[in-house]
Amino acid sequence: MPFGLMLALAACQPAPPQVAAPPAPTDFIYAELDIADLQSRMQSGELDSRRLTQAYLDRIAAVDKAGPQLNAVIELNPDALKEATLRDVERRANAVRGPLHGIPVLLKDNIDAVPMATSAGSLALKDFRPGQDAFLVRRLREAGAVILGKANLSEWANFRSIHSTSGWSGRGGQTRNPYALDRNPCGSSSGSAVAVSANLAAISVGTETDGSILCPAAVNGVVGLKPTVGLVSRQGILPISHSQDTAGPIARSVSDAALLLGVLAGRDPGDAATINAAWNTTLDYSARLKPGALQGARIGVLRSKADIHPDAAAALEEALQVLREAGAVIVDAEIPTDGQWNADELDLMLYEFKHGLERYLAERKAPLTTLTQLIGYNEQYRLSEMPYFGQDLFERANDKGGLGEAEYISARSRARRLAGPEGIDAALKAQQLDALIAPTTGPAWLTDHKAGDHFPGAGYGAAAVAGYPSLTVPMGHSDGLPLGLTFMGPAWSEARLIALGYDYEQRTRARKPPEYWPTLPARAEGR
Repeated sequence: MPFGLMLALAACQPAPPQVAAPPAPTDFIYAELDIADLQSRMQSGELDSRRLTQAYLDRIAAVDKAGPQLNAVIELNPDALKEATLRDVERRANAVRGPLHGIPVLLKDNIDAVPMATSAGSLALKDFRPGQDAFLVRRLREAGAVILGKANLSEWANFRSIHSTSGWSGRGGQTRNPYALDRNPCGSSSGSAVAVSANLAAISVGTETDGSILCPAAVNGVVGLKPTVGLVSRQGILPISHSQDTAGPIARSVSDAALLLGVLAGRDPGDAATINAAWNTTLDYSARLKPGALQGARIGVLRSKADIHPDAAAALEEALQVLREAGAVIVDAEIPTDGQWNADELDLMLYEFKHGLERYLAERKAPLTTLTQLIGYNEQYRLSEMPYFGQDLFERANDKGGLGEAEYISARSRARRLAGPEGIDAALKAQQLDALIAPTTGPAWLTDHKAGDHFPGAGYGAAAVAGYPSLTVPMGHSDGLPLGLTFMGPAWSEARLIALGYDYEQRTRARKPPEYWPTLPARAEGR
């Protein structure tokens, strides 16, 4: 979901009946391998990029389009094998471009990448093919990555209706959670997270406005990192809110997320946030992947976020014990302004969405260039675009005025102040803390197209509204469904969060690959 103010506590679901074990998806010889291992194999000649890329394409055909039919990939790059072959030629010529040389990457379908469409999951833009790559895609190519394709998402990054179903788009259909296919993958970077969890790609790029990287990463058992706004360029990304939007890595390990972030981050003349930012952070995040980072760290636990689900609360207590045994000092903490920014956050998004979207579409000469036209398209093709929910957020955004209005200016100022300086910063300063932690969210809920989403709460909203970084790492399970632990810090603290998250990850190894159950087995003893 793009913003935390729409979350509601879900009623506890009764345990489903016992079901037969699912058929195992096609065996995949590169399952769960990280980038370092893949690079080592390519360097030795045991593997090359073309074979790896073809293996992922075959995996997508077997698991995403057939088998469990996850619907995580919305479009394949027709040039993927050509790109991979060129990377192999370069490697043989000792011209390795960078740390991602030959590694296939999936992109969320709101990021421009030639020659594919950028549709945000909407049928209105299914044939819209921007003429140049987004800035972050250029950085990926410069680092040697192979663009494998586009991932499905919650349509319009889940900013069309407050009654939406996460992971659904008119163009891509419903993305399914690989741990239990009737469970929701969360939004809006649903396909990006599901694809990495199901080993359809080594890594992926998602985007977040509020929770759209962290929530899908957590409920699909992978690592998700939302950077400080301004660390990664938004140029070439279909926007919601320039105050909160950012792209970020989704991976199966903190080390892969750190490596990908180092490639994505960089100044871009096309995004003022990257130019005006206080660039006081290292981009070599992989250098922080060392054991012992938790020793002596002061970590504040937001216990008020632990009531989102009893299994999440229990998993948090186990996580705290791991942190203590690693030498961390754990103290109870609270964000004094928690939730006070909700109304302002929605207002600033409604204003910024219309302004940013129409600018993006006009600059790229899209077939539809105004929000009014998009609303009209959805009405005209209601059966395919609005079979489950409407477009109330589109309509409310369309009624807003310009960014010079006093209502917008006040809402933006209050939201950032309450979540940032008077929120996270105040909580950290009060007890000299290195980071705050909380359960990312509860276990995935049953997908329900009639009633919409049933979010089991969230621990990531403050960082999203403040524009600060947050990192979710697998923490445990609830009846086989993954749970994540969120680390939050002040602006530009990505390196510190990565160090803490990596140390925690190495001590727990909590990720378990999905098993593609049609529905959950009967409740087992324990988690």
